[in-house]
Amino acid sequence: MTLAERAMERLRGWPDLHAGHASCGAGRALRSVHSEILHFHSPRDVDLHLTVPAIQRIHADLRGSTAVRLVPGSRWVTVHLDCDTDVDLLMSLVSVALKAHLAQAPGTGPSSVACNLHRVTLVPRDEPDEH
Repeated sequence: MTLAERAMERLRGWPDLHAGHASCGAGRALRSVHSEILHFHSPRDVDLHLTVPAIQRIHADLRGSTAVRLVPGSRWVTVHLDCDTDVDLLMSLVSVALKAHLAQAPGTGPSSVACNLHRVTLVPRDEPDEH
């Protein structure tokens, strides 16, 4: 069982989430009554739908994680699952996402929001000086 499959299996037991096809057409999704929350695109990559206030509140922590990829202007974050700890991080972030969407006033979020599939930007890390 892959890490994404393991995460999906754990999350299927959450009463606020329901499985279905991802609206982007690639992979499976878990959604709440408000919106899609997760897209499982590969055995290791999961897109998680947050709100702008939630991203702003935990931005420094998201940037500090080696498992999380941020795409400027996106309400989705990509979580790369390399180990069980990354799955645990995903579980925590799903909880944040559910609470954020629940707290969002009806009609204030976009009706359709594209996930990060095909939008992932790789930012080069600082290279060590070779001098």
